[in-house]
Amino acid sequence: MQIEVTHLTRYRYLPHVDHAQHVSYLTPVQSDHQQLLSHRLDIVPAPDECESRLDLFGNLRSFFSIHAAHDVLSVTAHSVVQTRAKPPVASTITWEAAQACFRYRANAPFHVATEFTFASPYVPIHSDFLNYALPSFSPGSALLDCAFDLMARIHRDFAYVSKSTQAHTTASEAMAQKQGVCQDFSHVMIACWRAMGLPARYVSGYLLTLPPAGQPRMIGADASHAWASVFVPDLSDSGEIVQGAGEWLDFDPTNNRNSGEDYVTLATGRDFSDVSPLRGVILGGAAHVLDVEVTVTPIAMQS
Repeated sequence: MQIEVTHLTRYRYLPHVDHAQHVSYLTPVQSDHQQLLSHRLDIVPAPDECESRLDLFGNLRSFFSIHAAHDVLSVTAHSVVQTRAKPPVASTITWEAAQACFRYRANAPFHVATEFTFASPYVPIHSDFLNYALPSFSPGSALLDCAFDLMARIHRDFAYVSKSTQAHTTASEAMAQKQGVCQDFSHVMIACWRAMGLPARYVSGYLLTLPPAGQPRMIGADASHAWASVFVPDLSDSGEIVQGAGEWLDFDPTNNRNSGEDYVTLATGRDFSDVSPLRGVILGGAAHVLDVEVTVTPIAMQS
């Protein structure tokens, strides 16, 4: 499936900003299941400096700075991607066996997924998440079965309420109020997996949705999305983790489903703080108004 995404972020400042430095995560990643066909980042006013590079997690992030005074900043990312659904995973590894792979042992080889077992700024390790997760992790159960059960419970137990949380809301705060948006649902699921000793990461991106029957697609009416991934290791006959083998599997607790070809991945990190679409430091601009418009369109449906 080919999908076109336009993501507009506009800041209006009062008074004006004298100087600004920003970093953005607005370039979809390349992977076995996603090919970036084209990408363009339009910034107004034009930046004095702009460069892109890969970060620690393999995401492409862009840095730009604006030295001239401005009262409006507009950043528009235009992307076209080719996506395909991942084939079904038939792993029967138990959650205990997966957990044991990432338990510290002296002189054991390091696995890159291990860094996703620890706390991160928005996802603390806390007994609340362990207690919530445990009913989904019965002894000897397959990791995938546990993950599906946990996802279904979060989808059922948490209410999706727009504007009930902020970008900086932590998993603990979302757990306490049992409501939030996709970012919060994902943070809670990640926190539960990590409480069980399993590597889990945050995924930012987009989900293609269709308008109601008989209604046209509304430009700018879509939104960015977030979901969570758990690492499923491959084991040798001796029960040791196979280095370089295994797979990150996506779970979307907001919609109670796996990701498919209708998902576009922007970036992955420990939590939202690693992959915020746009953030920065400004001199001036005591107050601002933020507008975000996202349009996600299947190429084949364009007139």
